[in-house]
Amino acid sequence: MAKNNMTVSDFDYFLPEELIAQTPLAERPSSRLLVLDKETGEVSHRTFRDILDYLDEGDCLVLNDTRVLPARLLGTNATGAAIEFLLLTQREGDTWEIIVRPGRKCTPGKVITFGDGLLTGEILEVLDNGNRIVKFSYNGIFNEILDSLGEMPLPPYIHEKLADRDRYQTVYARHDGSAAAPTAGLHFNEEFLEEIASRGIKLAFVTLHVGLGTFRPVKVENITDHEMHKESYIVSEQTAKTINETKKSGKKVVCVGTTSTRVLESIADENGYISPCAGETGIFIYPGYKFRCLDALITNFHLPKSTLIMLVSALAGRENVLEAYRQAVEEKYRFFSFGDAMFIK
Repeated sequence: MAKNNMTVSDFDYFLPEELIAQTPLAERPSSRLLVLDKETGEVSHRTFRDILDYLDEGDCLVLNDTRVLPARLLGTNATGAAIEFLLLTQREGDTWEIIVRPGRKCTPGKVITFGDGLLTGEILEVLDNGNRIVKFSYNGIFNEILDSLGEMPLPPYIHEKLADRDRYQTVYARHDGSAAAPTAGLHFNEEFLEEIASRGIKLAFVTLHVGLGTFRPVKVENITDHEMHKESYIVSEQTAKTINETKKSGKKVVCVGTTSTRVLESIADENGYISPCAGETGIFIYPGYKFRCLDALITNFHLPKSTLIMLVSALAGRENVLEAYRQAVEEKYRFFSFGDAMFIK
């Protein structure tokens, strides 16, 4: 992509704090849906179930089936002081990269205890960025212990406690590994997915493990100087076949969320076709980018100045997106992870 002079402030917008959704709605598909025509900029206000009006037989929804780990662990050090671990990446076996709070006393050799000794973690190394490498010790199966001791690592803008942690998990989550949910998928329940499939709309699953870098602010003024975090993905043979058949037949590939978008656009050839593969992507999509595989996008409303609002601006045009967001604020849509949805057609 050619270098451009767009700055982070070009992607800012006004958002009253009370519009940041703190809790999920009782029914997943009962959220509102703002529909944005990427060609004309026209906006319409619907409900999420109306997404069916925009999907045709033979179209393909691409969903990210990663599962969020209950990655927040609350423990104590040798003196009884409270220590919080946030698991980021499994390095090898029981060795993980983590964020520690407070980190000052968590030096190599220190051991933190969780759940009355059910789990312990020894600090092995302090990284340049302040994260730690830790080795866990336990009896049994690590993921089962994590399920019993861990809490969901909710985004920093959510201050309410989550009553049911499954609500920060898509109903089709299969593969452990994310530090944050692919939130566009939270609007689907099993019944609605069955109804979609019964209309001849195909479902294809990719796996991209969402890292906490997704919340990392852009700290440079010129957006092209921003370095994206890397996230690992897997695309199966079946998924590649389904998406390629959809492209060949001239039907729409509709990504559910920016995470599945980033996978497809990382691996598609110039004609939009993909091959089964696994790897890491640090793709940064901003205005000027030409989409190869995706035709339409279901997404949530994103933070001001974030890489995600830059991605949707690449698809629908910055002015169109900012005007749609202005209308969403005016109409009091709910924003961010537990908020309402947007369909860019």
